[in-house]
Amino acid sequence: MTDEPSQPNTPEPDPHARTQENLNAVARQMLGAPSEEEKAKKAAETPEWQKKLKKFGPIGAAAVFMFGKVKWVFAALKFAKFGSLLSMLLAVWVYAQFFGMPYAIGFVLLIFVHEMGHAIALRQQGIPAGVPVFIPFVGAFIQMKGMPRNAWVEAVVGIGGPLLGTVGAFACLAVAYTTESQLWFALANVGFLINLFNMIPISPLDGGRIVGVFGRWLWVVGYLIAGIVLVVTWSPILILILLMGLFNLKRILNPPEGYNVVAKERRAVMALAYFGGIGVMVLGMISTEPALADLAPPEVMVLYGGAALHALGGLWSKS
Repeated sequence: MTDEPSQPNTPEPDPHARTQENLNAVARQMLGAPSEEEKAKKAAETPEWQKKLKKFGPIGAAAVFMFGKVKWVFAALKFAKFGSLLSMLLAVWVYAQFFGMPYAIGFVLLIFVHEMGHAIALRQQGIPAGVPVFIPFVGAFIQMKGMPRNAWVEAVVGIGGPLLGTVGAFACLAVAYTTESQLWFALANVGFLINLFNMIPISPLDGGRIVGVFGRWLWVVGYLIAGIVLVVTWSPILILILLMGLFNLKRILNPPEGYNVVAKERRAVMALAYFGGIGVMVLGMISTEPALADLAPPEVMVLYGGAALHALGGLWSKS
């Protein structure tokens, strides 16, 4: 007679433990927490470089988090650039309804070059800035995400647009003389005009920012000139510019302590750049006049009216 093998003593499952496990599963589902199976699957899919970084504790975990967000940063940048391009295309389309497509494209590109001059100066001075955004019949602006440290930095950023914009106008002039195209002469003329108009020493135009570093008395001259022109023309654009200047009046009259402390050498350099730039722009405009002498009055109004539209672009928007 053989003995039957003894059955192992298997413990009865604890009903309380099973209930608690079910409750935990329900709680995880309600809170959106991953289950153990999902955690294991995620761990298996985790790249090796992330696993290695996590071995370094909190620092490594933070690095993994930052690297994981890079794609979203790039996505945001692409969206911002897309928004800038979309506003640029919209401006071209709107201007084309009044000025024709070839002139509208050149006009918007000249504004773009002007704004990129500001953008380059902002970056050179270490001030974060957004991408150019175009607003039809208002102009364009670059969002500046910080204030200039002093009057010199403000003047450098202010003059960056007119200087690079004048280079763009001369490029159009070179093409005009090569091709003898009246369109290119018109674009060169409006390019010089855009930048010359912005050199008027009133806020918020670039000239008002520039002269503050070497001759604040020029603000009075600028407003007197603007007032006379306003009485003669009753230009709505000029009215808006003067109103925008009133909003900047408090900042102009009450700058931060030490804001206007600038070395004499720098004041002289900025004065030379300002008045020299104006002279170059005026000569550039004069050089285009013979080729545009036979334009009809409506065409002249299109030429100069389009240039004045750019004046309302606000460079100094702050976040």
